[in-house]
Amino acid sequence: MSVFGSVLRVTGHIGCHPTWDCEVCGEPWPCPAFRAIGQDRLDGTTLIPVMSSLIRNAIRDLRGRPEGPEPPEIVKRFLWFLPLNDEEARAIALRMR
Repeated sequence: MSVFGSVLRVTGHIGCHPTWDCEVCGEPWPCPAFRAIGQDRLDGTTLIPVMSSLIRNAIRDLRGRPEGPEPPEIVKRFLWFLPLNDEEARAIALRMR
């Protein structure tokens, strides 16, 4: 099972395009329930590739929507477990487009 699949099994909370809202609670995904996964169950080094592939899709889906998040905001949202500043998030977003 993929890392993403195992995390989903733990939380039951998943988001999908085009809205990137959680199918369970309706919050912007990754939702608070997903983010609340304990570090003992979540390995950031294995989650980074999964979230990176999702970020690219989320940027494509959400960019340009009225009142939608900007690409750097999407990066920070999906990589909440990394201490990114605005400049780093912007650089990642530019590479993900």
